[in-house]
Amino acid sequence: MSDQIKFIVDSLNKEPFRKNYNLITFDSLEPMQLLQVLSDVLAEIDPKQLVDIREEMPEQTAKRMLNLLGILKYKPSGNATDMSTFRQGLVIGSKPVIYPVLHWLLQRPNELKKRAYLARFLIKLEVPTEFLQDETVADTNKQYEELMETFKTLHKEYEQLKTSGFSTAEIRKDISAMEEEKDQLIKRVEHLKKRVETAQNHQWMLKIARQFRVEKEREEYLAQQKQEQKNQLFHAVQRLQRVQNQLKGMRQTAADAKPESLMKRLEEEIKFNLYMVTEKFPKEIENKKKELHFLQKVVSEPAMGHSDLLELESKINEINTEVNQLIEKKVMRNEPIEGKLSLYRQQASIISRKKEAKAEELQEAKEKLASLEREASVKRNQTREFDGTEVLKGDEERHRK
Repeated sequence: MSDQIKFIVDSLNKEPFRKNYNLITFDSLEPMQLLQVLSDVLAEIDPKQLVDIREEMPEQTAKRMLNLLGILKYKPSGNATDMSTFRQGLVIGSKPVIYPVLHWLLQRPNELKKRAYLARFLIKLEVPTEFLQDETVADTNKQYEELMETFKTLHKEYEQLKTSGFSTAEIRKDISAMEEEKDQLIKRVEHLKKRVETAQNHQWMLKIARQFRVEKEREEYLAQQKQEQKNQLFHAVQRLQRVQNQLKGMRQTAADAKPESLMKRLEEEIKFNLYMVTEKFPKEIENKKKELHFLQKVVSEPAMGHSDLLELESKINEINTEVNQLIEKKVMRNEPIEGKLSLYRQQASIISRKKEAKAEELQEAKEKLASLEREASVKRNQTREFDGTEVLKGDEERHRK
């Protein structure tokens, strides 16, 4: 307790309080004076707490202080009974209650100032549900929540800028260096002007140089436009090829329009799509989620040093040793049922892998087929450009005949 009082007195004698106490004078304060000291300390954290407690009722003083201490997340020690004792001691200015509060407040003033400032904007006002049925109240509450989220974002950016390492002195130094560089460039330009003015026809030469610069800029602009038009042409050709492939597929479907073949093709496509949707894609999504969770966990953890890596390696070696021991025990037991189950599991895993491999092969084959069709379409277009005729496949020739 003596160390606590000494810390309180030393803190109160410093800026911004300057109380000029000693251990004896502070410990001999009356309850009302002690409550005023606590109110002054709270006012330094939150300026709205600057109140002369002689002008307000004791219940109002206790309510005001308890409200701010709750916002600052002060937790007095003890259970519910002790909490009622704490409230009563705060009302009467009890030293065993106020001394720990002062000690806690004076230990972290900057942190508590920030917490009190944020509480003014981030403690949400709960609107009763029946009031939210009114459209005006609901819209106002929605705007209030949006402004609160905007404040969170702006305050986060502000904190990042404060800790980003930029300082006013460094910025001034950079500005000074750039001004010096600007002066040097101005001097260099003036020196070059003087050298040019001594030459014959320097005005004509400057005019030609300006025209050259303008034409150079125009050339760059035209080259950029040309590249953009090339890109547009490339995308247009790709769209045309896709439409031609779709048209070709529709023609083939119309030529082979037997109900049995259509139903068979649709069933195969439905089975393939069903497998992709129900088995392959969910597994891939689950693996990606696990990988994302692992990466987020790695990012959230602090940077690891060499000692941490050595500790992890030792743990991994211990776990690998335990796993090997368990495997040896399982092999020593040699349970036949478990052996059969493991055999079935192995066969099921092999079949599942084969199924996935075949699905990937089928997907690759489809992509390769689409690529070959695009290449064939390009070749036909090139041939049409050379001799004005189109090279037809055997199926198309028969179809046209």
